Amino acid sequence: MGHSDFTATGLRRLREVLTRHVDSGKIPGIVALVSRGGRTHVEAIGTMRHDGGAPMRRDTIFRMASTSKPITIAAAMVLLDECRVRLDDPVETWLPELADRRVLKRIDGPLDETVPARRPIIVRDVLASTFGLGMDMTALGTPILNAIFERGLTPNLPVEVPEQDEWMRRLGELPLMHQPGEHWQYQISSDLVGVLVSRVTGQSFEEFLRERIFEPLGMKDTGFHVPADQIDRLPDLYAPDPASGEFLVWDEAKGGRWSEAPAFQGGGGGLVSTADDYHAYFQMLLNGGTHQGKRILSRPAVELMTTNRLSPEQNAARTALAVNNVHISFGQGQQGGWGYGMAVRTYRGDYAPIGQFGWDGGAGTSAYADPVNQLTGLLLTQVGYSVPNPAHLMNDFWTTLYQAIDD
Repeated sequence: MGHSDFTATGLRRLREVLTRHVDSGKIPGIVALVSRGGRTHVEAIGTMRHDGGAPMRRDTIFRMASTSKPITIAAAMVLLDECRVRLDDPVETWLPELADRRVLKRIDGPLDETVPARRPIIVRDVLASTFGLGMDMTALGTPILNAIFERGLTPNLPVEVPEQDEWMRRLGELPLMHQPGEHWQYQISSDLVGVLVSRVTGQSFEEFLRERIFEPLGMKDTGFHVPADQIDRLPDLYAPDPASGEFLVWDEAKGGRWSEAPAFQGGGGGLVSTADDYHAYFQMLLNGGTHQGKRILSRPAVELMTTNRLSPEQNAARTALAVNNVHISFGQGQQGGWGYGMAVRTYRGDYAPIGQFGWDGGAGTSAYADPVNQLTGLLLTQVGYSVPNPAHLMNDFWTTLYQAIDD
């Protein structure tokens, strides 16, 4: 193990810590990939089912959930690089449903008590998750969030998410929660990025991602569903009962939500992928936009995505949510900053340094890269955030991984 890799002792401890989580009975299976200085180390521990079944393998396919967001944004960055969109272009050119916005007078008010938007929504607002609508966990039960859920505008069983033109039509009927550019809000922006890319290019979002991101990076197992002949590589997804800990199946592999092509290709949480596919993507970002000599994104595009884009005012709600609700979030989301499509660490709140970027998914996935240490870490499991166990596992993964660097 050379100067640029991990220590043998550190990797052994990493395996011990991960195995402890599986042995506890709370996490059925794990695939972890860590890389540094051109060396990659993979652990596949446990099983595909909570009651046994086939072992986890390096090529197991996982539902990436919100860990889709950092990849979704790359498609938009390609369009920026090619001057097919500009950061300050009004989006209504391609998304006419979002012209002439109205904004709620107050976040918990009736949907017809509005004021005009002060300016149009621009591309920058969508990329930074500040266009004015989103999943605000502090506003649950308000008329606007109820309307978002009822219309299937965000993944929310049992309401199906409609195909993208209908999704846009329904979105366009709602007022904004905040003035464009004012506040960071979760989720809907990331789905909107996919629609914007599709409208600009005249291709489906998945086609464009495949052509410009997945194929050049060799991401052969990444997409919006799992083909029938590969479905055995996808585990069932569990959302354990918070009270009893019983393993309830939230999504079955065969016949489940990822067993066929979805009506809506959701950039906010729709992707399935593998450890190696995601590693190729994050390694490309660490390389400043190149992969095996091929340029995927420009260096400035990567820098834009992976450095903080938000003012303290824009980020205030996210900071409050992260810091004041750690007992609910299990400590996730405390990185401080947000770039495009991913979190960016702006202060040292744990073992990771400033500049680390990436995101986590509610289905039990975590993907970050760290330019300071030239390190990538991926942790994939099949347990959702109905219980704290996947968050505790991720926390222990990063805590142990950072001790395995001993230059």
